[in-house]
Amino acid sequence: MTYQIRTFGDPVLASQALPVTDIDGKIVRIVDEMFDTLYDSDSGIGLAAPQVGIQRQIFVWDMDDEPMVVLNPVIVESDGEWVYDEGCLSIPGLYVEMTRPKTVLMKGIDMNGNEVAIEADELEARLFQHELDHLNGVLMFDRMQPDQRKAAIAEYKKLTEQAAGLSAPKRLKAE
Repeated sequence: MTYQIRTFGDPVLASQALPVTDIDGKIVRIVDEMFDTLYDSDSGIGLAAPQVGIQRQIFVWDMDDEPMVVLNPVIVESDGEWVYDEGCLSIPGLYVEMTRPKTVLMKGIDMNGNEVAIEADELEARLFQHELDHLNGVLMFDRMQPDQRKAAIAEYKKLTEQAAGLSAPKRLKAE
């Protein structure tokens, strides 16, 4: 089974997710279905629970055929700066040049209830920051400067008015 990915404008994307307090069969099923949804998306490398309407601090990702999940994650350290065209399954078709820290140290809980600490850089670091934003009710648009945000939202509205899959994704430069 897969979930429907919520898109910009859905109020669930603007809400803070609640911590996972018990890793039970329900959480296992949610994680499994989140992976199914991620793989069905064909373009995502990560997915946060709020993106599928579940207000829990869970996100899954798969880079290089290594599926991973973390519960209740926090970034405890970050360093550097990296500019990259960032996209989002909840804002389909839009890619925006964004600057984020280049390296991060994320801590959280794995599916066995063990604390984990993961160091990441570049794309994986960006992924962690992006998915944690979702857990905190923050979208890419919220990270943009006012002029960039206005242009990005206008472009996204144009994309949503067009038939799905008929146009190439638009890439916007940061100002």
